[in-house]
Amino acid sequence: MGNPHQGVRQAEVSATSSGSGAPGELIQAAREARERAYVPYSGFRVGAAVLGRSGRIFTGCNVENASYGATICAERTAFVKAISEGERQFDHVVVYSSVPQPVSPCGICRQFMSEFGLDTLVTMAGDAGAAFTVRVRDLLPSAFQPEDLSL
Repeated sequence: MGNPHQGVRQAEVSATSSGSGAPGELIQAAREARERAYVPYSGFRVGAAVLGRSGRIFTGCNVENASYGATICAERTAFVKAISEGERQFDHVVVYSSVPQPVSPCGICRQFMSEFGLDTLVTMAGDAGAAFTVRVRDLLPSAFQPEDLSL
């Protein structure tokens, strides 16, 4: 069995990269996670790094499956790792793709992230160095939230 702390580290948030406002270490962690993606069908690699309020960084990559619906995105992989380690509040997410331009999280990932904070920053970065940052609420206006479940 692998190291249970692989993909988890303390954040050094002083340096930023790509003019995005994202900590340089967070962008680098997402880039490294992208290289671990399991993508035998699409070849489309994505890595994500999530900065928890505790200062810990959790990484994830996309993992494809022959039954396409069973595929999990990098963002959800990183969040699930963080949540399973007890983290519940998040400050920043970086999504790093294998194409030159930044790529936005899919709808399922947007909804998943909204559960843990509409004001969480999301930086999307591409291989050409371009990046931009928005809040989860900008990606998913009128998000379905836990309070919507009250009858």
